[in-house]
Amino acid sequence: MYVNHPVKKICVTILSGISIYCTSVYADDLQFNTDLLDVEDKENIEKGIFSKPGYIMPGYYNFKIYLNNQYLVEQKIEYLRSLDQENQTEACITPDLVEKFGLVKDTQKRLLWNKKNCLILSSLDGVTVKGNLPQGTVNINVPQAYLEYRSENWDPAALWDNGINGVILDYNIAGNSRFSHQPDLTDDTYISANGVAGLNLGAWRIRADWQTNYRHVSGFDQEDQKNFDWSRFYAYRAIPELKAQLILGETFLNSDLFDSFRFTGASLRSDVNMLPPNLRGYAPQVTGIAQTNATVIVSQLGRVLYQTQVPAGPFKIQDLNDSVSGTLNVRVEEEDGMIREFTVETASIPFLTRPGSIRYKTAIGRPTTYKHHVEGDLFLTGEFSWGISNGWSLFGGSLNSNYYNALSVGIGRDLLAFGAISFDVTQSFVKLQEDQHVEGRSYRVNYAKRFEELNSQIQFAGYRFSEKDFMTMNDYLASTGVMVTKYGRNKEMYSVSLSQNLPIYQISISLNLNHQTYWDFENRDYYSLSLNKTLNSGWFKDSNLAISAYKNKSEVNDSGAYISLSVPLNSGARVSYSAAHNDTETRYQVGYFDRYSNATTYQVNANYSDQQNKGSLGGFVSHSNGRTHLNANINYLQDLYTTIGGSVQGGLTLTMQGVDLHRSTNMGGTRLMVDTDKVSDIPVSAYGVPTNSNLFGKAVITDVSNYSRNKIKVDINKLPKNAEVIESVLQASLTQGAIGYRKLHVISGQKKLLTLAFEDGSFVPFGTPIENSQGFNVGMADENGLAYLGGIRLGETMIAQLGSNQECLFTFTESNLEKDEDDPIICELNHK
Repeated sequence: MYVNHPVKKICVTILSGISIYCTSVYADDLQFNTDLLDVEDKENIEKGIFSKPGYIMPGYYNFKIYLNNQYLVEQKIEYLRSLDQENQTEACITPDLVEKFGLVKDTQKRLLWNKKNCLILSSLDGVTVKGNLPQGTVNINVPQAYLEYRSENWDPAALWDNGINGVILDYNIAGNSRFSHQPDLTDDTYISANGVAGLNLGAWRIRADWQTNYRHVSGFDQEDQKNFDWSRFYAYRAIPELKAQLILGETFLNSDLFDSFRFTGASLRSDVNMLPPNLRGYAPQVTGIAQTNATVIVSQLGRVLYQTQVPAGPFKIQDLNDSVSGTLNVRVEEEDGMIREFTVETASIPFLTRPGSIRYKTAIGRPTTYKHHVEGDLFLTGEFSWGISNGWSLFGGSLNSNYYNALSVGIGRDLLAFGAISFDVTQSFVKLQEDQHVEGRSYRVNYAKRFEELNSQIQFAGYRFSEKDFMTMNDYLASTGVMVTKYGRNKEMYSVSLSQNLPIYQISISLNLNHQTYWDFENRDYYSLSLNKTLNSGWFKDSNLAISAYKNKSEVNDSGAYISLSVPLNSGARVSYSAAHNDTETRYQVGYFDRYSNATTYQVNANYSDQQNKGSLGGFVSHSNGRTHLNANINYLQDLYTTIGGSVQGGLTLTMQGVDLHRSTNMGGTRLMVDTDKVSDIPVSAYGVPTNSNLFGKAVITDVSNYSRNKIKVDINKLPKNAEVIESVLQASLTQGAIGYRKLHVISGQKKLLTLAFEDGSFVPFGTPIENSQGFNVGMADENGLAYLGGIRLGETMIAQLGSNQECLFTFTESNLEKDEDDPIICELNHK
């Protein structure tokens, strides 16, 4: 007897709940009392899932594997009849799966095998395996003593994924045009871009960095200025067994002891990113002040590392790669054409290594010019750091060629409550001509300390003194004409970066000092100081006061200061007043900042310059979506000119699994392609703005970390109609530069109440689970074969799991989809 649809749906839902409850409880076999079920045919019942709590029938199943309640991997697992216990089944755990556990050395060798070539995990004390078929999970519990170190956000090397093969093309384009309001002034258009093209093959990442610029000035009888350069070609791969990275091709010497220079060759070095986060170094930070809407370009030895557009005011660049070291050149291009340049010294914190561990770097090759010309002699360099004991580290190295040799040795000490300090000395031996030999020494001290009780930190403090006859490899190459250096031979250098937070006063202070003297060049200094204060009284509740100042002393002296007050409005917007002063003028600005959405912010401002005695109006918009990051700005200066500028940053990833346009957080870096099973508009995200899957059901996420556990989340509140996801979180630990791939199982399609029957007219048994073509449970039959199914798509075949190695298959055709529940769909019996 049939009843109306809502009641049927409720009954089928309750039935599914009963089955899940019964299969989730682990106990001995129970006798299921069929008299409790209000069904007419009590013999036509699939009792398999009811008679044994937690029982999983023999066969292959797609499971999400959890290790100690943390997601590990998803794969197909076979359940076999137990060889030891009658009427029981057990999971076949393969050696490939055990490899992903990250067991300590030699532990896996202690595991025993059964007759089905499966590992017996219970041969290790305390190891258990529990499957849950309705939830599609297998939880494996392994005592921590058997596992390598892991934390909430970091996995051991056994879980690092090299990703899939594919092609990448990342880009960053910025430009602006200035339109004059006076006939005797020129119009000017400038566009610059840089990016990375690459190919991933297994563990190898093949990369080519490029950069280009174009300038057009009207009113002059001259050709446009334009150029395009492939700045370097290289390939690299991770070697997890050595916790190291191998690089081939054109690269830059990455050293804690010797100055960086460009060369072509090979490099093998310990990769601190393969260490747990608390044992890694830090990334350099660049700060400054923009007088107008400006483009900031960070480069090193002619290669653009980073460029972005910033609005007027202080800026802070913190997302440089932590492998960057040495001197960084910072160029601030203002919209009115003024250009300011300064340098930032970066260095590692004191070179300390864990007790008993050794970190190393080695390279071989020949120096290379920016135009890819190989010059100079073959060189070989190597360095190490050895953790002698709990507090002491010994480090040293050498750089050797026919005419240039250098030897360095140093020692580091963990001072515990007083921070960490290191000292090293480097001796250079240079043969300039047949009869001219030059020798000299350089001394260096580094210090770092975080004062937890004072909530302050000296991130880096370094001092270095070089004798007049000391030469770096760059100095030697410059003396032979192979390389051109902008500055002279170093004499004395100190660099300090410190910060102080005073929570009780809601104040934060940061200070950066860089001082460099030369034996044959003018001294250069760069100082910056910033203070931020949160106000919480009267009209200024939750307001922010910011004060910044900088001084740049080099060939051209430059100094400036900035002060601003930002006050929130009830609407969530903020209004601000600021004053920016440099050596030539003072600018005053009143601004309004608001957020149009989580992805879009904008600000409008009115400015006045005391030098020009003119006012201006401007605006700045920033937008991030799943495909690009966009900036746009406009500024009108009374009687002089109007400027329009913008930038776009993004990338393309092409693989055999699919293609997608996406944001580019770290050009040429790691990314994860999420496959949403041909369903579009599924919103996924890591740490930034969500990305919706494209028309092909692909979405590439770029804000992911190397060698860390990344969690990709699905916004289940914004799923398309008739779409459901089996899991809402995906996880991946990817090697550097990898194109990760994860498939998100989406049940998409219409929902329908239907009846399943055999060819002889009988209904499928009560309690029969029904799976889609991917092996996921989408419903269950009641006493009359009635089932409420989701994810129905034309042409899809579903399976009714009958037990006893039998299944029943049915395919949705146009005629099937038109049937109502009174007209059964016939399924075909099949023996597994």
